[in-house]
Amino acid sequence: MKSVLTGAAVTLGLLLASIGSAQASTPNTDASTASHQPTPQARQHGIDKAGDAYMGWLQNTTTSAAPAVMAPAASVEGIDVSSHQGNVNWASQWSAGKRFAYVKATEGNYYTNPYFAQQYNGSYNVGMIRGAYHFATPNDSSGANQATYFLAHGGGWSRDGKTLPGALDIEYNPYGATCYGLSAAAMVNWIRDFLNTYKARTGRDPVIYTNLDWWSRCTGNSTAFNATNPLWVARYASAPGTLPGGWPFHTIWQYSSTPIDQDRFNGDQSRLVALANG
Repeated sequence: MKSVLTGAAVTLGLLLASIGSAQASTPNTDASTASHQPTPQARQHGIDKAGDAYMGWLQNTTTSAAPAVMAPAASVEGIDVSSHQGNVNWASQWSAGKRFAYVKATEGNYYTNPYFAQQYNGSYNVGMIRGAYHFATPNDSSGANQATYFLAHGGGWSRDGKTLPGALDIEYNPYGATCYGLSAAAMVNWIRDFLNTYKARTGRDPVIYTNLDWWSRCTGNSTAFNATNPLWVARYASAPGTLPGGWPFHTIWQYSSTPIDQDRFNGDQSRLVALANG
C-alpha cells in the first residue's frame, strides 16, 4: 500500500464535489495525533502518524514480486488506495485492467484522507466501480459513532451502478494492543453497532475487510456476520485459504501489495455491478 503512483489530478465531477469540501472542513486535531502514536512495528510498515493506517498494513512486505496467483474463470481485478498513493493515475490503472477500486475515506473519528476526492472521483470518472472504506479504531468511540463519521465524509452509497457499499476495515491495531483492548464479545458488539448504523442509514450491509488471524484472535472467530455481510479477505498468497468466521465464500480477495494493493472480485463484471446496485 506504500507504493506511490503519480499522475495529473482528475477533474472532479460536480455530483461528488461536496465530498472534498466536507473533508476540508474536518482537520486532524492535535489531541488525536498525540493519542495515536504508531507502534515500532507499524512504523516499519510506513505508518508514521495518526491517520496513516491502511488495509493490510501488517501483511505488507518489502518483497519485490507479487505471489503467483491463479485467476478463476470469472473474476474482476481491482485495487485499494489510501493517502499513501497520493494523486493516482487512474487512466494507467484502467489500462492495466483494473475495473474497481476502494478508497480509504476515514479512520476512527479523527481523520479524513486528504486525497479522497481525487481518488474516489478519479476512479469513477475513468469508468471504474468504486467504494469507500473506513479504518476502524474500536478503542476510540462506538461503532455507531464511527459509522456516522464515515458516512459524513465520503462513505455513503447510491444505487447508480458505480458505487460499492462501504467497507469496514477491521484488523491489526497499528497504535497499540492488537485487539484494541476489547474482549472478543465486546469487539463483536462494536462491529455489529457499526454495521447496523450503516445499514440503517443506507439500506446496505457493509463489506467486512479482515484476515483469518486477526478475526480469530479478536472476535473468537465469530460467525455472526457471515450470512449478511460480504467478506473481503486479506491473504498474500496463491489462494484465499481458510476463510474466517464461517463465511462460505469470499466476495473480494486482497492477494498482494505489489506494486499496489491488488484485489480480485469473486465473480464476473455483472456480479460486481449487482453488488454495486444492491
